[in-house]
Amino acid sequence: MEAVAFNFISFVLFLSFIILIHAQWKNKSKTSGKLPPGPWKLPIIGNLHQLSNSVLPTHRVLGELAKKYGCSQGIMRLQIGEISAVVVSSPAMAKEFLKTHDLAFATKPELVTNKIIFYNCSDIAFCPYGDYWRQMRKICVMELLNGKNVRSFSSIRHDEIHSLLAYVRSTSGHGQLVNFPERMFLLMTSIICKSAFGKVFTGREEFMEQLKEMSELLGSFDFADVFPSWRVLHGLCGGNKNRIIKAHRKVDAIIENIIKEHREKLENGRDESGGDCLIDALIRQMDSGDLRVPISHDNIKAIIIDMFAGGSETSTATTVWAMSEMMKNPRVMAKAQTEVREVFKGKETLDEKDIMEQLPYLKLVVKETLRCHPPFPVFSPRECREESIVNGYTIPLKTKVMINAWAIGRDPEYWKDPDSFIPERFEESSIDFTGNHFQYLPFGAGRRMCPGHAFGFANSMSPLAHLLFHFDWKLPNGVTVDSFDMTEKPGLSVGRNTDLCLIATPHIA
Repeated sequence: MEAVAFNFISFVLFLSFIILIHAQWKNKSKTSGKLPPGPWKLPIIGNLHQLSNSVLPTHRVLGELAKKYGCSQGIMRLQIGEISAVVVSSPAMAKEFLKTHDLAFATKPELVTNKIIFYNCSDIAFCPYGDYWRQMRKICVMELLNGKNVRSFSSIRHDEIHSLLAYVRSTSGHGQLVNFPERMFLLMTSIICKSAFGKVFTGREEFMEQLKEMSELLGSFDFADVFPSWRVLHGLCGGNKNRIIKAHRKVDAIIENIIKEHREKLENGRDESGGDCLIDALIRQMDSGDLRVPISHDNIKAIIIDMFAGGSETSTATTVWAMSEMMKNPRVMAKAQTEVREVFKGKETLDEKDIMEQLPYLKLVVKETLRCHPPFPVFSPRECREESIVNGYTIPLKTKVMINAWAIGRDPEYWKDPDSFIPERFEESSIDFTGNHFQYLPFGAGRRMCPGHAFGFANSMSPLAHLLFHFDWKLPNGVTVDSFDMTEKPGLSVGRNTDLCLIATPHIA
C-alpha cells in the first residue's frame, strides 16, 4: 500500500510539473514585445527563492533587487512561480502606471487570502475595478471619509484622546512604561468604532485580536495564487488558509451581531448615537433597492473589515513611527514640543482646528514620517487589464504590478540625504500626500488612491500634539539614542519590530 501511495504522489507531482512547464511556455509565447529587465530565475519557482530567503521586509528586498537588476527607469520584472510581476521603484515610472496608464492598471487580483477575509473581495481596497467598486467607494467617501465628516469627528477624537491622557498620567505616577503601539491601537480602534459605527461595539477586543491574526497574511500570495495551474496540490499546500478561515469565522459572527443591532435600531426608530453612521447608511442603501449593483450583508461586512484594517493599523503605525523618530532625533522632538507648548500656552485643552492650522512643524514631522515609513511600503498588487506599452516595455495581460512606495520615497534623485529624518525638507515645499507628487506616495495615487488619507492624517496629528504638550518622554533605562531599535516588522502595514515603550513625565508649565 505504501508503494502504491508513493507512486501515486510521484505521478501527481510529475503531472503537475508538466502542466506548469506547459503553462509557463504558453505565457512566454504570448508576449513578443520587450519585457522589463529582472534578476535571473530558477525553473518552476522563478524568483521565489530571492523573495522568501531574506530576513528583510519585502519592500527592502524589492528595493535591493531593483538596484541590482532593474533598469535606470525604475522598473523590474519578476517571475513568482507562474505569475509575472513588475516592481516599480521610481517616481517617473510610478507616474506612468498611476496616472498615464492608470485605467489599464486600476484593478486588483483576487488573491486567495483576500477573497476569504473580504467576502470574495467585495471591500474597497482589494476589490476588482468596476461598477461595484466605484459604487461602494463613493458611498464610503460620502458617509465617512470626506473632509467635512473628518472635521465633524473632532469631538470623538477629543474624548478618546483625553481617555488616553488619563491612562498615561496614571502610569507616570507609578513609573510604569507606556506601551505606545498598544495604546495607539486601542485609541485608533475606538475612534473608528465611534466614527464609522456610532459606538464601541460588544466584542471589540476579540474582533481586533482576530483581525490582527488575519492582517499578518493580508495581501500575501497563497500557493494557489503563485501556482494556479497546480490545482491538484492546492488542497495540500494551502499554507495558512485554515488559520485564516478560523479567524474569519469568529470575525464574521461579531460583525453579524453589529449589523443585527443596527438593523433593529433602524426598524424600531431608536437613535442612540445621534444620527446615522456608516453601517446605518449601508443598510438603508441595501434595503432601498436603488443601488446600481445590489449589496448584501457580506458586502457590508467586507467594508467594515476594510475600515478597521485600513484605518487602525496604518494610523497606529504612523503615530508610533513619528514618536520613534522623535525619540531617535532629540533635536526634532525638542522643536516639535516647543512649538505645541508655545501655541497652546496657558490653555487646558487643545482645539483640533488649531492643531491642524497652527502646528506647521508637527505637520512636517508627520509628513516626513510618511515618507520614511509609508503606511503600505509596497502597495497591494494591481493587475494589468490589457496588454500595455509603458516607456517602451511590454506589460502583458494579468501581470501583477507592485509599487514600492518606500523605495520611491528614498530615491536620491528626488530626495537629499533620503535615509535621514529631516522634517525641514518639506518647508517651503508644495509636495503633499494628495497623489499629485509621484516622489511622495504614502497614500497612493490615481483611481485606487486610499480615500481615507485625510482621516488618517487627522488621527495621527491630534494624539501626537496632546502627548507632546502634556508629557515629557524618555527612553527606558539602559536604552540610548544610539542603541534604540528602529528595525521593522514584516507585514502589509509595517510596524516596529519591537514595541515602543517609553517613560512619560507630566509636563508642568
